[in-house]
Amino acid sequence: MLAADEPDVAFFDLEREVDRRKLDTPEQALSPLRGLVVIDEAQRMPELFPTLRVLLDRPNVPARFLLTGSASPSLVRGLSESLAGRVGLVDLSGFDLQEVGSRNLRTLWLRGGFPRSYLADDDAASMDWRENFIRMLLERDLPQLGITIPATTIGRFWTMLAHYHGQNWNAAELARSLGADEKTARRYLDVLAGAFMVRPLPPWFENLKKRQVKAPKVYVRDTGLLHALLGVGAANDLLGHPKLGASWEGFAVEQLLACFPSRQAYFWATHGGAELDLLLLLHGKRYGFECKFSDAPGTTRSMHVALADLSLEHLWILYPGTERYVLDKHITALPASEIPSLANAIESGKEIRP
Repeated sequence: MLAADEPDVAFFDLEREVDRRKLDTPEQALSPLRGLVVIDEAQRMPELFPTLRVLLDRPNVPARFLLTGSASPSLVRGLSESLAGRVGLVDLSGFDLQEVGSRNLRTLWLRGGFPRSYLADDDAASMDWRENFIRMLLERDLPQLGITIPATTIGRFWTMLAHYHGQNWNAAELARSLGADEKTARRYLDVLAGAFMVRPLPPWFENLKKRQVKAPKVYVRDTGLLHALLGVGAANDLLGHPKLGASWEGFAVEQLLACFPSRQAYFWATHGGAELDLLLLLHGKRYGFECKFSDAPGTTRSMHVALADLSLEHLWILYPGTERYVLDKHITALPASEIPSLANAIESGKEIRP
């Protein structure tokens, strides 16, 4: 879409041997180019980044470079150092409710947002694709990024995280299960987070006379991959699984983060039992979200505590139903299918109210 608006476009796909060969001498190949230069799967050639820095520092740069890839700058050697101050970052999720429509919510939740998984002919084909994706990521993609952890080890850790999905990070417990130390467990978490497979959601601290949770909450970002790691291949299997509620929570959180542009996203919890699944800071206001897999969720003491202690503008309870209804002056039960509408309303300065 970006390329369609550009008069001059050059495209390099670094999964193609021909394009990699073209960039064996990157300065010679890239310096004459003008307009938009797209380098897809840029993480496969980190040696390009120092050359890009030189080209970007030229006066009156005739080209703009769009780098796409499947790893964060912290994981790609050289990117964060070579292009510091010269690059803007755009995070892209998989398919979300804005793209597939609210009527396909259940399919999106079960299969996840990877296009080939979501668009598969049936649930079995989708599951096959996800299992192969997990294997290829562990055996091919991570080693290409210079990650030397054995595939079986990082795969076992990822599966363990799936069973901790939606819980607070406990490095000591996971390290014991791995037979490793806490530093090693944290390194494994950073690798999967850098590959956009896991989301450590940071805690929010308020100046309260309460002991607050300081460890991040951990989610497998794509629920399709979560279900593959848990061995859940069909909707009926999911409905009877012990991680049903946690899966729904992770799905709702990811949809919210895909639809809202804010990077200020947190969870909040106290050792006294009060908690909030997601806190978003938008336009100087605080909005709270609770995610409940329930037919008709109601309010809890924890919600009222969060509403008061965090001075929330409003708190929404996201559930898989179809009706929106008021529970309190500042608490509303909202179908998850309406997340895109809610985001659009808040961004335009209007809040959804029944």
